[in-house]
Amino acid sequence: QVQLVESGGGLVQAGGSLRLSCAASGRTFSWSVMGWFRQAPGKEREFVAGKSWSGTSTAYADSVKGRFTISRDNAKNAVYLQMNSLKPEDTALYYCAADRAYSVNSDSSRWDYWGQGTQVTVSS
Repeated sequence: QVQLVESGGGLVQAGGSLRLSCAASGRTFSWSVMGWFRQAPGKEREFVAGKSWSGTSTAYADSVKGRFTISRDNAKNAVYLQMNSLKPEDTALYYCAADRAYSVNSDSSRWDYWGQGTQVTVSS
C-alpha cells in the first residue's frame, strides 16, 4: 500500500501564492506518476497537474497553465504544487494522487492512490 499525505493548504487572498506538498510512504513505485486533483463544493473532482517519475510526461489543466507548477523530488518520494496568481475559482479541496503508470492521465478513475486532501481557500 501507498500512503499520501498533503500539506500546505490555507487561506490566501486573490493574487497570492501557496505551495502544496505531498509525501508518499509505504510501497512506493519509483516509476509512478504523481499529481494533483481538486474538488470544489458541488463539483466533480478535476485534474490539476501531473508529472511522471522521469519528468518526461508533465501535464496541466488549461485553467492553471502558466500559474501552477508541479515538481517532484524522487529521492524524498514527494511532489509539490506551486500555485501563483491564485483566483477565487481555485478554491477547492486539493488531493495528491499516485498512478502506477509511465505517463500522465487526467482521468481520475485511472489513478490508484489518493491522499485525504488539503483545503485551499482564495478570498476575493
